[in-house]
Amino acid sequence: MSTNARIAIQLSDKPGYYVSVYHHWDGYPQWLGKTLGEHYDSRKLASNLIDGGDMSSCWSDSIWGEQLPEGQYAPEYYSQRGEDCPPKLATTTEELFEQCDNCGAEYVYIYTPDHGWVGHDVYGYRTNSFRSATLAN
Repeated sequence: MSTNARIAIQLSDKPGYYVSVYHHWDGYPQWLGKTLGEHYDSRKLASNLIDGGDMSSCWSDSIWGEQLPEGQYAPEYYSQRGEDCPPKLATTTEELFEQCDNCGAEYVYIYTPDHGWVGHDVYGYRTNSFRSATLAN
C-alpha cells in the first residue's frame, strides 16, 4: 500500500493558481513533509522538483531498479520509464483538491511565497474539518 499525495507550488501570491504533481510513496507528513522541508526548501528547488512531472518518490536511492551511487538521492519520475505525466495546472484551490481526489491523494503539500511548504489533509478539507500545518524549512 502507498500513501498518495500531491506536491504543488502556488504560482502567485494570491491563493488560486497552482501547478502540481502526483507523488506515490509515503505521502505522510512524517516522511514526505519532512523530506520536502529538508531537501526542497526554496521556491527554485520546489519548482525544479515539480517540473519533472508525476513521480513514484521525490527522494530515492535508485531510479527504476538502477542503484544510484552511495549517498546520492534523486526523484524517481514516471517520465524516466517513458510515461507522459506532466505537471497539472489548477486555477482554483477547489480544482487543486479535485486533482487530489482524482489521484487518491491523502495529503497535499503546497510551496507558498509567504510560508514555504504548507501541508494539508485532503480528507479534512472535504469534511470541513480542515487541518493544515506549515512545515519547518
